[in-house]
Amino acid sequence: MSRRDKLAGIFTDTTRELAAANFAEKADGGRVLAGPVRTMGLALDRMDQEARELQEALKAGEKVVELNPDLVDASFVRDRLDGEVTENDDFVKSIEANGQEVPILVRQHPDIKGRYQVAYGHRRLRAVRLLNRNVRAVIRPLTDDQLVVAQGIENTARKDISYIERAMFALGLEEKGFGRDVIMHALSTDKTELSKLLSVARVVPGSIVQAIGSAPAAGRRRWMELAEKIAEPKVLEAARKVVQKPGFEILGSDERFMLVFAEISRKPKAATILKEWKPKGGKIAAKIKDSGKAYTLSLKDSGAEGFGAYLTDRLDDLYADWQANRELKQE
Repeated sequence: MSRRDKLAGIFTDTTRELAAANFAEKADGGRVLAGPVRTMGLALDRMDQEARELQEALKAGEKVVELNPDLVDASFVRDRLDGEVTENDDFVKSIEANGQEVPILVRQHPDIKGRYQVAYGHRRLRAVRLLNRNVRAVIRPLTDDQLVVAQGIENTARKDISYIERAMFALGLEEKGFGRDVIMHALSTDKTELSKLLSVARVVPGSIVQAIGSAPAAGRRRWMELAEKIAEPKVLEAARKVVQKPGFEILGSDERFMLVFAEISRKPKAATILKEWKPKGGKIAAKIKDSGKAYTLSLKDSGAEGFGAYLTDRLDDLYADWQANRELKQE
C-alpha cells in the first residue's frame, strides 16, 4: 500500500468524526473560509454527515476521558495566529454554561512521559484551562503524519480559519519535513492551490504576518497581491515601517492588513530636483525644478531684457538639436 493510500485511510475511524464535530462549534461571526470554493464545499458537504457519525462512533466504544489541561501540550506545528481566548469570549461563556460538548483529540506525548499532545481542540483546551476545569479528550495513538492530517482536516471543516493561517500551517508542515502528499491531505487541497499557499507564506515575512494577524476578511487574492508587491525590497521596507508604527497593534486584524496593503500600494513620489543657473558675468539667473512629471524654468531677466523671449523663439531649434544628438548617441 502506498503512503498516500495509507493517509487516505487514516480517517476511516473516529478521528474524522471528531474533527467534523468541531465544525459545529464555529467561532463568532460565522465567517466563510477564504480560499478556493472547492475547499469550502468539501467542508460543508461533510459537516452534517460527520457530526452525526460522531455520536455513533462514541457509542461504538470511543472512550472520552477527563485530563488535567496542564498535562496537555500544543501540537508541534501551529495552525492559528489569533489563538488567545478570554473569559469574555462567547466561546468560553458557552463552555462555562453548557460544558465542553465536543472532546479534543490528543496522543501520548512522544517525548515526555505522562504528558499529552493535542491533534486538535487548542481553543477548547485554552477555554477549559481558563475556567479551571478538566478537559474532555479522546486519547489515540497517532503518528506525526496522522496528527497533522487530523489537525488540518479539523481546520478545513471550520469556517473561521483564514487564508494566511492555512498558508502558514502549510509552510510550517513543509519546514518540519512533511511531504506534499501529507500537506495536501491535511489541507484538503491540490498541488496548484498548495503551491499558491506556500508561495505567499514564503514571500511575506513571518514577522509581518504575526503583526497583521489572521485577517479573516482578506482572502487569497488580496494576500497574493500583497506577496507580489512585497517581493520588492523597497516595498518590504515600507511594510515593516507600517507595522512598527505606534498604535498599529491596537487595530483589528483586518484593519491592520488594509493599512499595510494601502501603504505598499502607493506609488512612490518622484524626487524633485532643484537647480540654479547663472552665467559668468551676467545678471540673469534661472531656477530649474524637475519633479519627474514637469520641468519648470523660472528666469530672473535682470539686465538682460528679451532673453526669455529669445529662448522661447529658439525652442523649436533647441528641440531639433536635442533630438539629433539623441539619435546620434543611439547609433
